[in-house]
Amino acid sequence: MTTVGKKQRFTLNLNIRFGDLDALGHVNNATYFVYMEEARKEFFGRLFNISTPQDFPFVLARISCDFRKSIEFTTKTVAQDIWITHIGRKSFTFQYEIYQADDPACIFAGGESVQVFYDHKSGQTKLIPDSFRQAVENFTV
Repeated sequence: MTTVGKKQRFTLNLNIRFGDLDALGHVNNATYFVYMEEARKEFFGRLFNISTPQDFPFVLARISCDFRKSIEFTTKTVAQDIWITHIGRKSFTFQYEIYQADDPACIFAGGESVQVFYDHKSGQTKLIPDSFRQAVENFTV
């Protein structure tokens, strides 16, 4: 975890796999979204002990990525931070930053996703519970 002011960012180290590369030898742009998905999975797994897809209390409503610099296969130390920038009544926003772990000023990409709390059984959106707000308070900027 990285501290920003009094708040924390959840940090995840990334392993660049050969299969992540495109024909030009750098990480394919679609793979950045997989990295963001892994960050969401790890964030919820560690904070809420969620381990199966059915237990995730939200659906992904929107996601975007700003590509700044290519990640080459030879890049050894890649990390990703994730934190929450907004919590509404039914949705919340994650912010992402993918960077060189030993040089955090070297940012490869940044992104944002909006998740909507969702009841999978009823097929309806639902209000974000106070327990969620309290659990993520340290990761909300």
